[in-house]
Amino acid sequence: MKPGLKIGNQAVIHAVVTPEMFAQFEGNTVHRAYSTVTMIYHMEWASRMLILPCLDEEEEGMGGGVSASHLAPSPEGASLTITATVARLDVNFVHTDVTVHNGEKLVGKGEVKQVILPKSKIDEMLKRE
Repeated sequence: MKPGLKIGNQAVIHAVVTPEMFAQFEGNTVHRAYSTVTMIYHMEWASRMLILPCLDEEEEGMGGGVSASHLAPSPEGASLTITATVARLDVNFVHTDVTVHNGEKLVGKGEVKQVILPKSKIDEMLKRE
């Protein structure tokens, strides 16, 4: 990895809740609100934004774990701010704490763990026997 990734570094993304983000299964909407699935996607995306500038050409990040709590609903049109903060660096693992806010209201929080590996190792792991 290139230098620059440090504990406390932050990445922020913004999103506005659309019908595609609603809680749904097999195309059937359960709630007209921001889904947990979409929240986790945004948490992973904000966390990935932290590692992208630091990856060497032959490296890539892979998801290593997510833990999340969805604390409150957000309706269509809500403006969300997703903030990922580097909490821990452990050899080739990057741990981030992530929050999701709808204005001042905390609607989600969690942790994302990413592992940085050589692309060749990832290709090897994905080969079928």
